[in-house]
Amino acid sequence: MRTREGSVARVQVRKIGNGGGWEPDTLVVEEPMEIRLGYGSEGDRRALSLSITMRTPGDDFELAAGFLLTEGIVSGKGQIAAVERCGPAAPGRETGNIVRVEVTPDVPVDPGRLQRNFYATSSCGICGKASLDAVEIRGLREMDRSVPVIRKETIHDLPSRMREGQMLFQETGGIHGAGLFRADGTLLEVREDVGRHNAVDKLVGGRLLAGSFPLHDTIMAVSGRAGFEIVQKAVAAEIPVVVSVGAPSTLSVNLAERFGMTLIGFVRDNRYNIYTCDERIHG
Repeated sequence: MRTREGSVARVQVRKIGNGGGWEPDTLVVEEPMEIRLGYGSEGDRRALSLSITMRTPGDDFELAAGFLLTEGIVSGKGQIAAVERCGPAAPGRETGNIVRVEVTPDVPVDPGRLQRNFYATSSCGICGKASLDAVEIRGLREMDRSVPVIRKETIHDLPSRMREGQMLFQETGGIHGAGLFRADGTLLEVREDVGRHNAVDKLVGGRLLAGSFPLHDTIMAVSGRAGFEIVQKAVAAEIPVVVSVGAPSTLSVNLAERFGMTLIGFVRDNRYNIYTCDERIHG
């Protein structure tokens, strides 16, 4: 099982309606992780705390790398010089909950802009026009709406195929998943986390660090709904098709349409809704 160590914990629970006695249960672990950025010229390296996210331990380097890409700080693996842990070990852990990503000297970093952006996103919410404008400013490209070609029946099976790879969900029933597929429905990767946005960052970061990037010929499936943040991260990773078992929001539909993404929701019971760019779906 991937990411097993430190991802779950055993607790005692009293199950009412099932005898009422105390018995062991398995819960997903939720802990904070700080993402730090190391940047600057070779003779003047600096550190900046970018984000503290509540995540499920496991695939932490992928989470940090994916976060940097989906938030527009790096554009490829070549701009990441190193990923390492720092800080004291967390209680009961051999390693700490701080991950520092060193970017190459050519990566432009504006600490003031980054801190303002992440504070507004995490603490205050984001308004529609401001958030869409922010994505536009990053220079992301509109995707080719004719590829990949996907058969209608392929969409139906994606959530169940992703669920088969969600080992932590099978054990706990309380964690989000993000799965990456080929256009024919072949499962490539699954990542899990208590935060659906973290699961996406882990998925994207894993492909980035492995050198399998960009992802313009893939499909991403997510548990839950397809909100703006999920679609924004998929656009940054050049994923042309996003499938969710829940609903999208108006803002995520607007963003998907703007960048030529096929956005599909409510995939269940042999039906689904296509909200944007249905030209990729055939058969």
